Amino acid sequence: MTSMASSSLPQAHRSFEGNPATREAAWIKWSLIVGALAFFGLFLLFPLIAVFTEALRKGWEVYLAALTEPDALSAIWLTLLVAAIAVPLNVIFGVCAAWAIAKFDFRGKQLLITLIDLPFSISPVIAGLMFVLLFGGQSWFGQWLMDHDIQIIFAVPGMVLATVFITFPFIARELIPLMQAQGREEEEAAMVLGASGLRTFWAVTLPNVKWGLLYGIVLCNARAMGEFGAVSVVSGHIRGETNTMPLHVEILYNEYNFAAAFAVASLLALLALVTIVIKMAIEWKSRVGAIAAKPS
Repeated sequence: MTSMASSSLPQAHRSFEGNPATREAAWIKWSLIVGALAFFGLFLLFPLIAVFTEALRKGWEVYLAALTEPDALSAIWLTLLVAAIAVPLNVIFGVCAAWAIAKFDFRGKQLLITLIDLPFSISPVIAGLMFVLLFGGQSWFGQWLMDHDIQIIFAVPGMVLATVFITFPFIARELIPLMQAQGREEEEAAMVLGASGLRTFWAVTLPNVKWGLLYGIVLCNARAMGEFGAVSVVSGHIRGETNTMPLHVEILYNEYNFAAAFAVASLLALLALVTIVIKMAIEWKSRVGAIAAKPS
């Protein structure tokens, strides 16, 4: 009996080694995998396929015509413009906020962390209304803005402000835990050797977080180009002037111009897929860099 028990121990050990994360039965593992794949297909893959199918239903000529008509080109250009302004602003804020929170101790630090998360808990529509209350015609600053011929609401500046508000947590939230995990030793060593704070940042801090920063930029850019709620409130839906791609899709769909609506929607989907590919490349490069940095 002793020999039988001892002979069964290696088998059990091998079984545990083959499945170290769980001791559940195989049918539970496969049920979870199938369920996850079914959920992915039903709620992510099939809708994405449907968008491209509907966009190309009437042929490539209709598809290209929908993307090259003046209002669509204006929406594409405005989407890229808003993202091109909002993302760099968020990079500046995110890097500064993450550096301050991770590397320094100061009063109000926890409050700043809480405020960074604020856009995650506020509806984008409410965020847009806040800017209308601040800069609209009947707002606190409305009369002063009109007297100086400055238009923020129903114009590009308001759309940029709304997009910045919605997207500014992405870069900061990506960098804060990364900088905190790295600690302060390298920066302190550089300063002991005589480096200034700015030189320490460029030579030590930034190279250590470059992949996290790129990851945050990719996510921020994707969110900026796809933002609908806040931009919808502050834009005024002026066709050919203040419509981004998501707003243009809504207008076309409401006009029952389904081919054009799905064509523009497919362009947004393509941008999302490109974002995913870039995100995967950054994650892979980051893992390779981490492995290469480990001492052999």
